[in-house]
Amino acid sequence: MAKPIPLEFAPRDPRKEAIARLESAPVEHAEAILSALELLQDMHDQRMLELLRGLVSSQGKILEMLTEAAKQPDAIRGIRNLVLLAKTFGSIDPDVMRDLAEAVPNALLEAKAEAANPPGLWALYKQFRRKNSRRGLAVVNRLLENWGKHLAGEGDQNSK
Repeated sequence: MAKPIPLEFAPRDPRKEAIARLESAPVEHAEAILSALELLQDMHDQRMLELLRGLVSSQGKILEMLTEAAKQPDAIRGIRNLVLLAKTFGSIDPDVMRDLAEAVPNALLEAKAEAANPPGLWALYKQFRRKNSRRGLAVVNRLLENWGKHLAGEGDQNSK
């Protein structure tokens, strides 16, 4: 009859395994460790570690304060307005927004240059006769017209 072969495992010591992993970690992960140490030093130099230490030691008091502030009617309206602005800007074609973003600084520079000597009525009339001025006025007029419709409660109705 066959005899069983005794199989004995060496006792496992998790502490020794952890120590062995720790000893090999600096060699295996040297670049990551150096990068983490640089980040840690930058955070220390900018006093961010003190801020984080304070946040952790506050034990949720800061979160409670933020929650209370967010419950205020002004904060709620502000958050809703930010969401609406984000949706509005999201619906605008980026090319149109780029054109507007480029036009605003140019217009402000020209207005600042004319601030000492503003244009007279005849000069304004000549500006309004230009195609580009009329295009801009048409856009502003449409904006005001649609805004007026919404203020009057007409919403998306096509009344003229």
